[in-house]
Amino acid sequence: MTQPLVAVLMGSRSDLAIMEKTASVLGEFGVRHEVRVLSAHRSPGALDGYVKQAASAGVEVFICGAGMAAHLAGAVAARTTLPVIGVPLSATLGGLDALLSTVQMPPGVPVATVGVDGAKNAAYLAISILALKRPELAEKLRVHRERTAAEAGKEAAVPGVESHDHVPGVESHDRRPSRPGDPAGPRGPKEPGSSPRGGSPS
Repeated sequence: MTQPLVAVLMGSRSDLAIMEKTASVLGEFGVRHEVRVLSAHRSPGALDGYVKQAASAGVEVFICGAGMAAHLAGAVAARTTLPVIGVPLSATLGGLDALLSTVQMPPGVPVATVGVDGAKNAAYLAISILALKRPELAEKLRVHRERTAAEAGKEAAVPGVESHDHVPGVESHDRRPSRPGDPAGPRGPKEPGSSPRGGSPS
C-alpha cells in the first residue's frame, strides 16, 4: 500500500461535499492522499491517535476542513509540527464563525488558512509545499499556472465589444485646467518663479 503524502480530514461526513474538491485537485496532480472523518469534539481520542502516527505513515501535510466552531485544524496543529492547512466551511453564518475559529491561532501554533470553502486552494497550497523538494510537482504547478493564465486571457476579450485605449469623452492624460489669461492653454508651461496661484513665491 502506498503511503499518503497528504491527510485530508473533516469533522463530519456532510463536509465531504466541499472537501472532495481538495481530493480531486490532489488526484489531478498525482499526489497520494487519504481522506478521513475525525471530529475534534466527538472523537478526540481517534484524532489524537491518527495525528501521532501520521508522520511515520508518510504524511507531510494536513488539510483540515470544518464548520461552525471549527477546531479541527487547530487541534491537529497542537499535536504535530507538520504543516496544517485549514479550510473554514460555510455551515452557518456564511462561514465567518469557522473562519475566525480557524485563523485565530496563538503564536507558535500556526494554521495556514484559506478562504471559506476554499478546498481547491488548500490542495494547491499543499502541492506547493510538497513541490519544495519535488521538482516534478513544481513543474506541474508551473504548467497549471500557465494554462490558467492562458484561459484567463481568452475570457478577457468580450465578443462584439470594441476595445479602446481610453473611455470616449474622458481625457486619458493629465492636463492642467485652463485659466483666464493663461497664454499657453491647458498644457502650457508655468512661468519661471510663478506660484500655482499666480502670486510671488513664498
